[in-house]
Amino acid sequence: MIVDQRIDDGTPFDWGRTSADYAKYRDIYPPEFYRMVLDRGLCRDGQHILDLGTGTGVLPRNMIRYGATWVGTDISAEQIRQARYLSEGMSGIEYRVSSAEDVDFPDGSFDVATACQCFWYFNHETVCHKLRDLLKPGGRFLVLVMEWLPFEDMIAGESERLVLKYSPHWSGAGERMHPIEIPDCYRSGFELIHHEEHKLKVPFTRESWNGRMKACRGIGASLDPEQIIAWEHEHMAMLERIAPKRFDILHYAAMAELKRI
Repeated sequence: MIVDQRIDDGTPFDWGRTSADYAKYRDIYPPEFYRMVLDRGLCRDGQHILDLGTGTGVLPRNMIRYGATWVGTDISAEQIRQARYLSEGMSGIEYRVSSAEDVDFPDGSFDVATACQCFWYFNHETVCHKLRDLLKPGGRFLVLVMEWLPFEDMIAGESERLVLKYSPHWSGAGERMHPIEIPDCYRSGFELIHHEEHKLKVPFTRESWNGRMKACRGIGASLDPEQIIAWEHEHMAMLERIAPKRFDILHYAAMAELKRI
């Protein structure tokens, strides 16, 4: 279990508890999300990439075709188990169980480090110094997020309210599109050279949207099994009332590119 007072007022959570749903329902980034990265000349063409907080390996698995090699790390052994299973038959991807703060590689090992949907969990004072050592001179640290927009999308808003009913301390609610905030400690070793933010629509069915919401920190990673069952029953009933069988959810994608100096 992870307990962090910055997250959900210290409510314990464990991504390993929801790894099966995470693997099934959270590989949802549309092509334009990956194009954002590729258009910056990153994660491709022989580069060696460190993916921090890799989860079930969504980023390496979807980007391996572009010619980079990847090492994915995650604090959850169950997430790494799922990542290895889903990556079977893919050459050029390696996985290790490790927190971002404890990754251990020789200095200058990587051209690029990525952190997708996990940056806010880091001890930044530790990670920024660690990455400055692990990246080659001029290497890049790429921070990526994709979040639904509850104030602009009715279905997302209603689902979010139901998560808060069962998990009132969940701090993942209330997103609006904004640039990714980079803590000041990174200024000593990195320069923010690019950022971008885009709205995009992500397609779902009732089942896949329910699965995506169930695999969030406020439900699958933190609630007791009985509470998860009750939430899912109420959520599916709500979706049958307010959502068609297939629909899009409005999200935004954001990227921040830091250059090692």
